[in-house]
Amino acid sequence: MTIEVTRVSLAPPRQRMASAPALDPRGARVVLGGEPKITGIDAAPATSIVPAADTLFGPRGATITADGALWIADSGHHRLLGWKQIPQHDGTPADWLIGQPDFAAEGRNAHADVNAHSMNVPTGACACGDGLAIADAWNHRVLIWFRAPRSSHQPADCVLGQKDFSSAQINRGMDTPNADTLYWPYGVYWDGARLWVADTGNRRVLRWNGLPANNGQPAELVLGQPDFTHRDENAGTVNVAGFRWPHALTHWQGRLCIADAGNNRVLLWSHDPSKNHTPADALLGQADAQIVDHNRGHYWPTARSFNMPYGLAVHRDRLFIADTANSRVVRFDAPDQEAATALGGQIGFTDKGDNRWLPEQRDSLCWPYALTIFGDTCLVVDSGNNRVLLWDVTA
Repeated sequence: MTIEVTRVSLAPPRQRMASAPALDPRGARVVLGGEPKITGIDAAPATSIVPAADTLFGPRGATITADGALWIADSGHHRLLGWKQIPQHDGTPADWLIGQPDFAAEGRNAHADVNAHSMNVPTGACACGDGLAIADAWNHRVLIWFRAPRSSHQPADCVLGQKDFSSAQINRGMDTPNADTLYWPYGVYWDGARLWVADTGNRRVLRWNGLPANNGQPAELVLGQPDFTHRDENAGTVNVAGFRWPHALTHWQGRLCIADAGNNRVLLWSHDPSKNHTPADALLGQADAQIVDHNRGHYWPTARSFNMPYGLAVHRDRLFIADTANSRVVRFDAPDQEAATALGGQIGFTDKGDNRWLPEQRDSLCWPYALTIFGDTCLVVDSGNNRVLLWDVTA
């Protein structure tokens, strides 16, 4: 007896065509981090991963400060690593350390009390004028240095989300948020005049006019919620006025852009909002404002879909998006384009898979969380590969 088996595919058919490269096809120019150092291989019962000046563990943020230094939020090791200048070679060790007593130490807040230079899952990083802002996510605060640190263990000058440097409670221990509280802030962005914070756990974005100078200073504007005391997912109803998981922020061709990772989309405002809860004017990644499924409900991605986009950056009026769970970077050239025009980390727009289902390469990605562009170089925070890539942008 012959049995006929019919195979049914739940994924849409794919066109396996190479796409235009958003990043140099040869791969990253410089790789920082990568394989962690492992000690005790012969010891029983288990090995241990030991941090060092040249290792990273699940990094989620990076920035270049005005003095030309590189800072990386080494999230899994609860520390910041600083390089005096842009590294030119793979594996260059960091010069400075904030958050741990030495390069071999790790642990939340260095296994000590919270203070002005301790860290608990630092994530977003941005230069702000001559200074530096870090989203210290699991301490539910943002740390600000008015001038970027130039040495190890330098304490921050200002804290947002908490009343002082020794506090670390969600929303300051209150049942509801307020204009001066934070809950898992993952993203920070300085637009040259204002500080924006993706207050992710409260499902909102906060804005301060000017660089805050006082501990616990309240924000002046909120997006994603009707006021400062609400924190409902999508503000109660899925539309372009709410968020599920806001993360990165930037400005692109005069538009405010916010990566709403939990809704698998990027929201755009044609002008900077002047009122709380201002809805976005447009979106990328979904067919309309009420659809939130990753890859528009399909297994395979396309040039029009995202799966948890966490990072944003702009180069020469082009928007680069870290499409994190699709392990790729996509580029949009104009706000009215529905589809991306260039790609990094995958061969074609309908491909996905961590490192393209292979061991990592200089041109592959595994859950890229953040992007920063300086000159013609893109800092790709390749979190799943425990590394940061200095990767040249294509013309």
